[in-house]
Amino acid sequence: MHGLGTHLLIELRDCDSSTLRDLKRVTDIMVGAALHAKATIIDVSFHEFSPFGISGMVVIAESHLSIHTWPEYNYAAADIFTCGDIIKPEEASDYLISNFKSKNPSIVEMKRGILSGKNEKLPHKYTEA
Repeated sequence: MHGLGTHLLIELRDCDSSTLRDLKRVTDIMVGAALHAKATIIDVSFHEFSPFGISGMVVIAESHLSIHTWPEYNYAAADIFTCGDIIKPEEASDYLISNFKSKNPSIVEMKRGILSGKNEKLPHKYTEA
């Protein structure tokens, strides 16, 4: 079944807690994942919470990468949503798993934008017929 995009929900368990609480490192890893997957970065926004935890998003032309960290639990929740066939979200997820040193990751893949009655490949950008 074809859709407009692929959405990966990534559970990063048993990570390095010092990495999860380092704003610069989290930002660099998320940007690195986007670049590793050959995405086109549009904007980057991250916020550090007190006493700890980071939330952020890398907006890409092909959709987005986002993360929320809980260093006190050695855990982060990441999303990678990509449209089209150029970007390989699996490459970005492998990069995140490796760089956050997750010892117990899991990934759920969802196809987004499944349009009823359409079983053919759909363009991710509108073009007039």
